[in-house]
Amino acid sequence: MREIEMPGARGSRRVTPKAMMVLRLLVDAQGRVVSRTELLARAWPDTLPTDDVLTQAVTQLRKAFGAGTVGAAEGRRYIETIAKTGYRLTVPVEVLEHADIDVPMSASAPPAVEEAGLVAAVPGDSRSAPEPRAATVTEASAATLPQTAAPRRRDRLLLGTTAALLLAVMVVGVMVAALHAPTRSQTGLVAAVSGPAKPYRLITNAAGFELSPTLSPDASMLAYSASDSERREDGDATGSAILVQTTTSAPPRQLTHPGIGVRDDLPAWSPDGREIAFARWLPDGSCRILLVAAVGAGEEREVTRCDGSDLLSFDWSPDGTALVFGTMTGDSAGRGIRLLDPASGQWQALDYDMAAGSVDYRPRYSPDGKWIVFVRNPQLGDLWRIPAGGGPAEQLTRLGAEIRGWSWLDSGRRLVFGMRVDTQSRLYTFDIASGDMRDLGIDDAQGPTVSRRGEMMAFVHRNPEFGIYRVDPAGSDAPERVFASSGRDTQPTVSPDGRQLVFSSDRAGSFELWWADLASPESLRPIERIRPDTRQAPVWSDDSAQLLVAAVRDDDTPVIYEVTPATGAVDELPVPVERPRLALYAGGSTRLLVLDEQGGGTRLTLYDRSGADWRALAAIEGVSNARYDAARDKVLFTRLDSDGLWEIGATLQPSTARAIANVPSRWRYRSWALINGGVSYLHMGPGCHSQLSQLNVTRGEVSQPGCLAAQARNAVNGFSADPVSGVAYVALAEQDGTDIAFMPAPRPLGSRRTMFANWLNGLKKSDS
Repeated sequence: MREIEMPGARGSRRVTPKAMMVLRLLVDAQGRVVSRTELLARAWPDTLPTDDVLTQAVTQLRKAFGAGTVGAAEGRRYIETIAKTGYRLTVPVEVLEHADIDVPMSASAPPAVEEAGLVAAVPGDSRSAPEPRAATVTEASAATLPQTAAPRRRDRLLLGTTAALLLAVMVVGVMVAALHAPTRSQTGLVAAVSGPAKPYRLITNAAGFELSPTLSPDASMLAYSASDSERREDGDATGSAILVQTTTSAPPRQLTHPGIGVRDDLPAWSPDGREIAFARWLPDGSCRILLVAAVGAGEEREVTRCDGSDLLSFDWSPDGTALVFGTMTGDSAGRGIRLLDPASGQWQALDYDMAAGSVDYRPRYSPDGKWIVFVRNPQLGDLWRIPAGGGPAEQLTRLGAEIRGWSWLDSGRRLVFGMRVDTQSRLYTFDIASGDMRDLGIDDAQGPTVSRRGEMMAFVHRNPEFGIYRVDPAGSDAPERVFASSGRDTQPTVSPDGRQLVFSSDRAGSFELWWADLASPESLRPIERIRPDTRQAPVWSDDSAQLLVAAVRDDDTPVIYEVTPATGAVDELPVPVERPRLALYAGGSTRLLVLDEQGGGTRLTLYDRSGADWRALAAIEGVSNARYDAARDKVLFTRLDSDGLWEIGATLQPSTARAIANVPSRWRYRSWALINGGVSYLHMGPGCHSQLSQLNVTRGEVSQPGCLAAQARNAVNGFSADPVSGVAYVALAEQDGTDIAFMPAPRPLGSRRTMFANWLNGLKKSDS
């Protein structure tokens, strides 16, 4: 079982399942360095492993590869240690569909390990390196079948049943092979330890961030924005450019050449394939929409301004005569969806059902030009559609989710979109007629774009790792890691007494809420039965005894729990709304503020829960996040439709509401916290990826920001600070970056059945 055979060895070497998983991950990386944290997270997802288990697995593999040689150190030629980083395979890899070995099927065999051989070329100086030696990895050793007597009638029946089962296995095998065709590299290491092939391949591989992909109409070319860290000697990415490349993993060509600190983003390929529209932001906040020839010849042409905008989205009309824009912010603000004629620069507003206090984002025409679909309120949003000429707005989904990009499928019958789930974004398809939604099973995917002919899709692939760090904003010490982890730790929330910390994490495999006494790190443990909502951090009571946690049940229904960490008690609150997203203590334990999502918008309601039935006292609309300021008996909140921070009396009387600052931005509506009578705002600034600004809520003044981490990006889903010491607890990225993936566009479910039926028909024809 799980054996590696080497020429010259007396026999095969058996390795553990975890060692085989480590080998799988190294093979998948195709020569790329895989960090120790990534190996621990993916090979031991359901435990809290130490570095020792990984070291043992690698040692076991090296001994297996070094078997039959004078010294086991020979195995180091195959797996190289990268100091303070991780490991990599030093030979190329080829995946074989079949091998000349006899491996019986086993019900207990892990599906990730296929029947194939493993051939390894020993790396080193070609003048003195030995000849490549072969190694065979098998999931089970060949079985010896006992001799049997001539089959009787019952034996013939058994053989018939076995043949039918074998035929069923063949059918499944053909379907799986059609859906997961293996990939091949050059020569060297040949293995089938990597499991079923992924349905996509990465066609960019530079360090940093590649974002906003757009495909040419025939899917032969890809345009995207890329950070300029690779183009600067100091590696500080302060801008981005538009790059173009073929979809066959060829080196990219830089299409635009912005200056240092200038950001080019949001490329959109025209329907005729001749031009690319994009946005350019300058350091002073000015913004322009430009057109450039897709081949790179000719000058860039400005078609409109978008100064001060932090919310911008646009796409082409099917005939290429107009650009359709979503709600714009900044100096060029415009309500709702509008059309721009690039030739004349004239705007045309669409007459349709716009909702007060809402933002309509990412509008796109259907392939037949009859509809426009868009995202309403992308922070807590859903997909909507209107007739292309304007009219009534129809809500398509009821998710109240953070939707990260979408595109059309099947000539307008379906959509594909990215949606944040727990700590990652996943891709889903949505059938407009039936309302059916299907998870494509692709992790860490967002921003899908489908070619206009509908046959291919590209998307952004991101796989970050976040850890919880303790940072003193007034000190000069580097951020200090609070708890070791190989997962994604986010939403750190410290108690008012500064002694307890809760955070969300997938460190044990599934996404859970974790608690610890900061004075005793060994007290760290998950709070059972809670799957927290990653968009809103938990909220402590003033006495640090209880927590209000927004969470989701197993059926994805939103719910509010009240948790007592000291005892582990978890109580579901009878909140009188269908989709609660946040709950806050509002002075004592009997008054709660509840934020709920409904009909494409949100409402913050003040409840009295002292009686058997909760009693609504007051409410305000369009709130994205809120915090109760006990010292001043005020509620601070952010809005879906605007940047900035607002303040209202604790009774939620509308006449008392006022804007007190122009930060945070609507995209970072969770990245602020109340600290010592003021507000701290965590954002990204020039030369600093994690910057902390202080806001005086009385005077509305923003102080000079301090840099918490120059290179590490922070999670946008919350942070907190110790009210006593002012020390901040922040989720910082330990590894981050994105690439662009490419694959065939998802087909309707019926297409698999059609493929199966065609295969059966082919069998019938061959039999006849």
